[in-house]
Amino acid sequence: MSFCIVCGAAGQRLVPPGDNLPRLVCSRCGHIHYENPRMVVGCIAEWDGQILLCRRAIEPRRGFWTLPAGFMENGESAAAAARRETHEEAGALVAIDAAFAMISIAHINQIHLFYRGHLTSASYSAGEESLEVALFRPEAIPWEELSFRSVRFCLEVYLRDRRHREFGFYEHELLPES
Repeated sequence: MSFCIVCGAAGQRLVPPGDNLPRLVCSRCGHIHYENPRMVVGCIAEWDGQILLCRRAIEPRRGFWTLPAGFMENGESAAAAARRETHEEAGALVAIDAAFAMISIAHINQIHLFYRGHLTSASYSAGEESLEVALFRPEAIPWEELSFRSVRFCLEVYLRDRRHREFGFYEHELLPES
């Protein structure tokens, strides 16, 4: 971003008084434009012991499997975003059980928040951003075809907790791959 969202004038990167990070500051009106991480919100949705996964129809990682998830919209709660994304990507209605994992990915300015949930019926279908949608038993999850490290982390700890019949909440940080 190079221009002020308030008046359209050119901005410059500098550390505003009282701050400690460079920000885009408007040269005309002085508006400070803060850039913050984006929230990706999704759900581990179960039906009859199986987990709902979507094969991505969009980049990045087109053709790989993922949990239904996407960017949170302004004006919605995180749980509402998880329900909406599950419906948009998998045509499924989900009841949210609890927050499950928050994964910080600072090098791409994202936070991934996943909820535990369950489908309210066995009905699902591929949305516009999915090539296909399927329910997988744990032993059939296509581990080598998962789209993102956050999805892999989430599924691994979820299945471990499910085996122990006790779910926790996990905070994790993913560093850049070397």
